[in-house]
Amino acid sequence: MRNIKRLFLFLTAILLCHSRILAQDHSYTQFFNSPLYLNPALTGQFKGDVRANLIYRTQWTSIPGNLSYTTASIDYNVPQFGGGVGLLFSHSSEGTAFLSNNNITSTYAYSIVAQDFVLSFGLEAGIANRTIDYSKLVFDDQLDSRLGFIPGSISAASTIPFGNRFYFDSGAGINVVIGEFNIGGALQHLNQPDESFTGTPARLPMRATGHLSYRWDLDAGKDLYDDEKSFIIPTVVYYKQSNAQSISAGLQYKRQAVNAGLWYHSKNESGTSAIGISLIFDIFINREGGEKFRLGVSHDVPVSGLNYSNTSGTSEGSVGYETTLPSHYTEPKFEGLRRCFDFY
Repeated sequence: MRNIKRLFLFLTAILLCHSRILAQDHSYTQFFNSPLYLNPALTGQFKGDVRANLIYRTQWTSIPGNLSYTTASIDYNVPQFGGGVGLLFSHSSEGTAFLSNNNITSTYAYSIVAQDFVLSFGLEAGIANRTIDYSKLVFDDQLDSRLGFIPGSISAASTIPFGNRFYFDSGAGINVVIGEFNIGGALQHLNQPDESFTGTPARLPMRATGHLSYRWDLDAGKDLYDDEKSFIIPTVVYYKQSNAQSISAGLQYKRQAVNAGLWYHSKNESGTSAIGISLIFDIFINREGGEKFRLGVSHDVPVSGLNYSNTSGTSEGSVGYETTLPSHYTEPKFEGLRRCFDFY
């Protein structure tokens, strides 16, 4: 295990100090429980007034080096234009050198309603911070061919000029609801900010996201509320960032307060594919007060590229809360929200 850890440290140093390496954003199995991270056009696209979401992901826990990701968001539905405003915070910690990224972003969405569809446009803008603990890096002149890492050794490698980097970030998205279809796309890092630690420009490539969901109502024609019905919901999400691309495809069965999903995550040639399961529980629903409290868990098992016994897979947990303000109980909602639905 010590040799594996040392090798991981060494590879981390190589990757982080190579100026041509490009970063890649993380993605969630429970993407539906972090709607603002998926697409800024989903800001305010729910039937209540205020929505809050928190999701945490820990990846490959058996491999040395911390790979964890957290995203929190809150958005407010503005009835006047059927979209909303929101705030999104993301944090990631990767590797034993604790490469850390923090982003705080404001989001805005506006909707156009027609007889057959609801079309939403979204924008996001914010500040990102990238840091690294240079003292945790191990270089080749700190390694002995027989003994491995030499404790207390100091590398002759030059320190990086920027261990703490701030930059502006932006994105945009579009979403349309047509009948029981929900279709959207987003572009993050539109300005391709420079996140280099060395002073040599290293542009963060744009991330393109496309998503398509269909809600099949198994109780169509019955006089029931949506939270009393059963649905089958197939979904496909496509990600592309520089040369890296992946597809998440799955099928969810939603019956009243429980939602169970099965997912397949494909990766590019340098990554790993995985099979995942997700379980979502609506712990509390107050239909008259427009309240809903939700818990979600998921677990992914690698099926190519990595061995489950060496990684322990990837797990996620999420919490969501949605409510209607008391002063808005009797106010008419934006017409398009009558056709909005939870596609999870």
